[in-house]
Amino acid sequence: MIENIQWLGHGSFIVHGPPFIYINPWRVGKVSFLADVILVGHDHYEHFSVGDIQKLSHEHTRVFSNVRVQSEYPQAEIIRPWNTVVVQGASIQAIPAYSTTSLQHDETLGGLGFLISVNRYDIYYAGDTQVTPDTRKLRPDIAILPVDGNGTMTLGDVISLAKETRPRWLIPSNWGRYVMGATYVDVQRLKAELEGITTVVIPSSR
Repeated sequence: MIENIQWLGHGSFIVHGPPFIYINPWRVGKVSFLADVILVGHDHYEHFSVGDIQKLSHEHTRVFSNVRVQSEYPQAEIIRPWNTVVVQGASIQAIPAYSTTSLQHDETLGGLGFLISVNRYDIYYAGDTQVTPDTRKLRPDIAILPVDGNGTMTLGDVISLAKETRPRWLIPSNWGRYVMGATYVDVQRLKAELEGITTVVIPSSR
């Protein structure tokens, strides 16, 4: 399953299907696969790009997000925290994503992560969140966690959470050329720190 997950840069991913699930598509280049499902965690520009959503959509594409995104993109279907939808056999549950110290990801803004269950694997895409009681209760096979510390988890937070929750694979997000504070050196350190605990998969940058 891990080979079916592709990083598109920053916090943007595709889970190759069926169904084809895009998460927070942003600055998408050449499109080889249109989306069956598009998941948008919140309304910040690097997660919610109407142009990219339209570029990836076909007649039956379903877009799921929160109330704030739906107010700007009425075609989106609202999925509330802990609610679940099933599309083509994939179960998608919304997980609260928020910061306890940063107003840009305040809990009242309704940010979301997603727990995607497909092909007998649970994939947790945390979104822009710090470590919270909600992140601690999950035991996914694959965890996609932010490492930039921009109102989200720091590298140290991710290391601690991985040691606690023990995903089989961990993929860092929110690093690279589009963000401040998280680099290739940082994710290499993450891999070294978690050796023997989880397999850190460092995707190729664009």
